[in-house]
Amino acid sequence: MKSVIVGTAGHIDHGKTALVKALTGIDADRLEEEKRRGITIDIGFAHLELPAPDGSRIRLGFVDVPGHERFVRNMLAGVGGIDVVLLVIAADEGIKPQTREHFDICRLLAIRRGITVLTKSDAVDAETLEVVRLEVEDYVRGSFLDPAQSPIVAVSSLTGAGLDALKSALAQVATEVAAKNSAALARLPIDRVFSMKGFGTVVTGTLVAGTIRKSDEEELEVFPAGSRVRVRGVQVHGSPAEAAVAGQRTALNLNLGGLSAEELARGMTLATADTFRSTARVDALLSLLPSAKPLKGGARVHFHAYTMETIAEARVYGATQLKPGDEAYAQLRFAEPLLLLPGDRFIMRQFSPVVTIGGGVVLDASPLTRKPRADDAIAFLKLMRDGSPAQMLAARAARRGTSGLRLSEVPGEMNIRREEAAKLADAAGLVWCNQVLVAAAAFAATKANIVQALKKFHDANPLVAGMSKEELRDRVNLGPEVFYSVLEKLAEEKKLEVAGELVHLAGRGVVMKDEEAESKKIIEHAFASAGLKVPSLKEVLAGLKVDKTRAQKIVTLLLRDRVLLKISEELVFHQSALMDLRHKIVALKASTPKIDVARFKEITGVSRKYAIPLLEYLDRERITRRVGDERAIL
Repeated sequence: MKSVIVGTAGHIDHGKTALVKALTGIDADRLEEEKRRGITIDIGFAHLELPAPDGSRIRLGFVDVPGHERFVRNMLAGVGGIDVVLLVIAADEGIKPQTREHFDICRLLAIRRGITVLTKSDAVDAETLEVVRLEVEDYVRGSFLDPAQSPIVAVSSLTGAGLDALKSALAQVATEVAAKNSAALARLPIDRVFSMKGFGTVVTGTLVAGTIRKSDEEELEVFPAGSRVRVRGVQVHGSPAEAAVAGQRTALNLNLGGLSAEELARGMTLATADTFRSTARVDALLSLLPSAKPLKGGARVHFHAYTMETIAEARVYGATQLKPGDEAYAQLRFAEPLLLLPGDRFIMRQFSPVVTIGGGVVLDASPLTRKPRADDAIAFLKLMRDGSPAQMLAARAARRGTSGLRLSEVPGEMNIRREEAAKLADAAGLVWCNQVLVAAAAFAATKANIVQALKKFHDANPLVAGMSKEELRDRVNLGPEVFYSVLEKLAEEKKLEVAGELVHLAGRGVVMKDEEAESKKIIEHAFASAGLKVPSLKEVLAGLKVDKTRAQKIVTLLLRDRVLLKISEELVFHQSALMDLRHKIVALKASTPKIDVARFKEITGVSRKYAIPLLEYLDRERITRRVGDERAIL
């Protein structure tokens, strides 16, 4: 059954609550003070099922809001999730101040459908009723309640006159409302928290997106607190249900875990866990009412979205103020964090005196911490307003440059599921770096940066085989996912080579001058011909034609290529000599499973100065294992 949320709006004592009761049989005034004073103070709820024009059934959930100017903040807590508005105007009074303010709020929230209801039609004569109807027609003309597309229905809650016509109009308008996305990520702004004997803590709200099922296994996250709760029971419009879907008035019986009931309150939001993040800043498109005063940059306002409210500071991009009747891109900075997502509508009220001055729509709830240039910010936000989902994702990845955007962050930024984010990444032409998405231009720039960094390294170190991976990554300042993806791509394109932990440009490696190449041969020959009775490194280097610095670089190269092996601070051996030694010791195992230092000296012909470091080397290589004063051959 299709579910549609209907909200009332209008001046105090124009008959909103009486109208809801006449339609549904439910008194939405639940507070003792409301009944005693005869006015609505807080939001109330009712429900009704109607036959649709096509013969199906439609379930209407009513949100009745207070009309008194002192309770507009309560009205705002109820009006955020509605699909259809009933603008209630008493026939005996006509348009009044809160009629205007509520109507402004509905337009700022971009409510698309509604019905204008002239209540108390029994209190005036036919001529007066017609005059009021003409006045109202003129007032709503050009809006979503324009008489050309939206009915004006006169009713009497006292006599019942016009109620059937209103129900028919409601059924027709409700069929035109697009169904909310029940497959989306779940969000339930909380408007009531209370305890029921035998049940525990219950929260209610209008489920604005997704589906919430009765499941003690699945967790929901409480924002902005970040705590976790489980759902023990679900009610939809007062009846038990296995699940609530988007567009339904929902009550949840919660298993709070370590959370106390006192820590839950109106203004919090229940949402899919491990997906979203609260934010203290959003970028948005602001609209200022023509009746408002200019909004200066840095001005504080009362901010309302769904059931949330806080104080915000507004800073307009590219201007010092926003003029009445204009709109502009701006950043709102909140006194406390909230859960907001792109597409969320909000209302701004003047800080003092508290009157509605404007509203807008959130375009980016994850702005970067570094402040962008105004032109760049405006261009980005225009794309967030008008672009396709793929273009939006491409822009979000591009603004992060070479750092990229993690796939796990996309659902929270764009309010989409992970699998949809993955499809969009391909459509947007982004480069996958493991689970990080990078704009193609940034990926190309990163490739160029790495090549340039290696070129500078080779130019400065011609006798060094290459740069270590970590040194290179640190120099180009990249995260591991992007860095190794770029390395892999450059190697695939044969622009560089990776040898173990070293990276060098293709064809660069080591370039030596004649005297350097000759010195390399001299060093290698000196150690290769010496066997295990190697000379000191200082002696060998002293006989070279190259200076000490270049000689040391040649040695470093030979060590990196493992032509020479350093087994102690003083002793360097050619790899061939050590390989021969390993084979000789292993061959002894059959006849001599253990050797001591004296036997080792006898076999190799070296002095104790060489014997001890060589035996320790064999231990490290697991050719031998020390057992007391002997070595067991493994």
